[in-house]
Amino acid sequence: MVIKKAEAGTLHIDALKQGRVTLTLVGTTGFYYNAMSAKVMRTLLVGGGKKTAAERKNIKHDAEEEYRDSVYRMASGDTFLGFPPSGVKGAMATAALETAGVTKSSVQRLIFLPEQRMRMWGKPYLKMDVVRSADMNKTPDVRTRAFLPRWVAEIDIAYVTPTLSAHSIVSLLSNAGVIVGIGDYRQEKGRGSYGCFAVAGSDGGQWADYIKEIKREGRAVQEDAMANPEYVDDDTRDLMEFLADERQRRAA
Repeated sequence: MVIKKAEAGTLHIDALKQGRVTLTLVGTTGFYYNAMSAKVMRTLLVGGGKKTAAERKNIKHDAEEEYRDSVYRMASGDTFLGFPPSGVKGAMATAALETAGVTKSSVQRLIFLPEQRMRMWGKPYLKMDVVRSADMNKTPDVRTRAFLPRWVAEIDIAYVTPTLSAHSIVSLLSNAGVIVGIGDYRQEKGRGSYGCFAVAGSDGGQWADYIKEIKREGRAVQEDAMANPEYVDDDTRDLMEFLADERQRRAA
């Protein structure tokens, strides 16, 4: 906001202006979904009750359900999969700590992401990993999530001018794609290097052909992959085969 002295005792205030740009994120490493399942949210809302004897005999994890619950869905449009833009804004704010000329607080104040979900293209696969729980003993567990080996997303960004420019947005977002990333096991967390991305403009630039290829994996491909999951690696396949055998054994 620009304040000028028009005359003695009077201030002339110019309103802030907004620029807007739509950019394409091109995944350079695979992407893990990490949405909180509806079952977990319901438990947080009303509290968890004690399990009955029959429930305690059930297999601990329903891998297929966890896989489907890990994603963010789009109600309509080109893709079935989406992602909260707040994750991208958070990545940009973190990247500001390593970017000269911009601060984390200025990113939080001066950048706006108007969409509730950004569209994501790419075929999801079922992936299992051993993780450590958040309890004191860091108890190991197996977690099942949707994983995209290849992905593309589109993000709509509004920003305050002249403090920020389209060039500064692209630069900051590019830095976020290299040193922070989005999703689970992202670069920012240190253990994993997933969720990293490059930034392309409306014409795709050097990524144009690759973007076109990944965008063929839209809603129809994604819905089929969620209904009929494929396994991303041999370790996951082995665990799913063991799970199927255990289900049959307990049902006998």
